[in-house]
Amino acid sequence: MHSRDNSNPAEHISEASATAEAGGLSVRGSVFDIKRYAIHDGPGIRTTVFFKGCPLACQWCHNPESRQSAPEPALRAGRCIRCGQCVELCRQDAVSLDGGLPRTDAGRCTCCGECIEACPGGAREIIGCEKTVGEVMAEVEKDVVFYKQSGGGVTFSGGEPLCQFEFLLALLSESRARKIHAAVDTTCYAEAEVVDAVGEKADLLLCDIKHMDSARHREFTGVDNDLILDNIRRLCRAGREVVIRVPIIPGFNDDQANIKATGRFAASLCGVERIDILPYNRGGNEKAKRLAAGIDLVQIETPTDKKMRSIAAKFRSRGFKVKIGG
Repeated sequence: MHSRDNSNPAEHISEASATAEAGGLSVRGSVFDIKRYAIHDGPGIRTTVFFKGCPLACQWCHNPESRQSAPEPALRAGRCIRCGQCVELCRQDAVSLDGGLPRTDAGRCTCCGECIEACPGGAREIIGCEKTVGEVMAEVEKDVVFYKQSGGGVTFSGGEPLCQFEFLLALLSESRARKIHAAVDTTCYAEAEVVDAVGEKADLLLCDIKHMDSARHREFTGVDNDLILDNIRRLCRAGREVVIRVPIIPGFNDDQANIKATGRFAASLCGVERIDILPYNRGGNEKAKRLAAGIDLVQIETPTDKKMRSIAAKFRSRGFKVKIGG
């Protein structure tokens, strides 16, 4: 993966854009999944490319395996037959037994993959790998016929794709060159110059709004929302196609005051016509348990259908098209 000092990304944007325009098929980035036939990540049938790495630490994260940018070890405990081969094989002494179950010291593990190859139950895995733009686009192009028939395309998601802006810009350039509709699913938590460059190349921006109160946003995600809201305004002023996405997290952002504030903000944006509301589900909790690094997520119930319909009605009353589930 091309790693850069993003403390002053403006110095790198022109170089990254030039690389992308030159057809940067060799630019590398870190991804943890490529999902085909996705129907909730933008219009039509899509391929969603999940970037690894995110500057937020949402307490309800659906993809906790996306937080770290580097590959990381994980264990599916239900598949483990407790044979101990991984303990014996590990040259870094990163694996030990705890109550018969192998535990991996993420600080010691180098993700060499030897224990994965040897695991008879297929319990061990490494999440995340480096891929070139060419390798990603080869996967994306497999379903071009479905994109054309359904009005679909590719969506770059995560994690946070803006964290790997050179990789993202190159992928967006290649998508445009191949006439594949490209969406970016983003928290918009990045420097303005990065947002401008990505907005110029993307066909659609799916922008998350998690909470309108900055202090509450920081409490539950680790960052405040000032930069996020400023960047969404920035994209709309530039005439980019933006869809607002709101994950509905019971007890965090589903109260009437926050829904009203979110509706007011969305109504103030030029050109925004649609809001997607995404019901929280607990899938992230199970994935978090597999990670060697260990991530504790809050235990929340999924919002009821009635609650989702009520929230949708509030946004529709402001004239928005609303889709439940993205």
